[in-house]
Amino acid sequence: MLNQSKYYCPECDEGFVLPKMRSRREFLLAMGAAAGVAATVPARGRADDAKAAPKPSEGLIKELYATLSEDQKKALVQPYDQGASDGRPMRQRTFNAAINEKLIAENYTKPQREVVERIVRSILAGDEAWERLSRKGTWDSSGSFEGCGAMLFGTPGDNSPYAFVFSGHHITLRCDGNSEPKTAWGGPVYYGHSEAGYSKNNVYNYQTQAVQKVFDALDEKQRATAMATGNRDGLGGLEPKNPRHGIAFTALTAEQKALVESVMRTLLGPFRKEDVDEVMEIVKAGGGMDAINVAFYRDDAMDATKPWHFWRLEGPGFVWNYRVLPHVHCFVQVSSA
Repeated sequence: MLNQSKYYCPECDEGFVLPKMRSRREFLLAMGAAAGVAATVPARGRADDAKAAPKPSEGLIKELYATLSEDQKKALVQPYDQGASDGRPMRQRTFNAAINEKLIAENYTKPQREVVERIVRSILAGDEAWERLSRKGTWDSSGSFEGCGAMLFGTPGDNSPYAFVFSGHHITLRCDGNSEPKTAWGGPVYYGHSEAGYSKNNVYNYQTQAVQKVFDALDEKQRATAMATGNRDGLGGLEPKNPRHGIAFTALTAEQKALVESVMRTLLGPFRKEDVDEVMEIVKAGGGMDAINVAFYRDDAMDATKPWHFWRLEGPGFVWNYRVLPHVHCFVQVSSA
């Protein structure tokens, strides 16, 4: 079955690069540079910019749309503001299966499937990111790339807003040509893997290890401040905490700050430069790293080898909510507050 998992998980059962930098100073300079460019260049996504320098992903999305038959458009293209039961537009929901059960294998011709794959590859940083997010080509319980789904919202190519959404088991990726201003990717992204995050068999174990270095670097008093309760999985977990949980970035030592910044680079690593730049522009506009809190969450199942259940980075308009047990679910939302 599509959502089969050896771990119980309510979401699953319901089915619903930054360049490597040598120092904290380089990281902060990169953030400042991104914000400076944003301040002097017109907003991306305007019609004249799109005509002058179309991005590879956006151009491929328009190419895909142009090949769709009228019957395919009826099945695969929905209005940009198509509603959803929770109040979010459908284009901004995350899915734990092929979106609206529109399997790529059943709804696209072979040439179109090749274009869909090129689109997904183009919104990632490279082959390594493709290997990770595809769970080494298995696509988790989706079984294959063709077992995932892809749909369009709006009409690419006519200067109106649009969004491309790709989804499968434990993955939702999107690209919208910056149709949703000041919102990275055009809405939340979601990734996961049906292995415990502490397991080396989990393709995101490297992220768990990077976060663990931050946890290990905290002293006893800092850990007490960083620990919290009451976090949620899924889209509900993207709701801002008021006040924010955990320890403030400004309360960390220089070495600890560098570790958190390293985690940020690690988390952003799989995504294409355009989207990373937009994330960092939004973080900078919200006060930079100094406005972010770091939180860890425990439950009764934790022990010395599994000291936290969730990791969360949160700032104005920024939430990276990473669940490590019983298997990895990560929900991300970045939009100007």
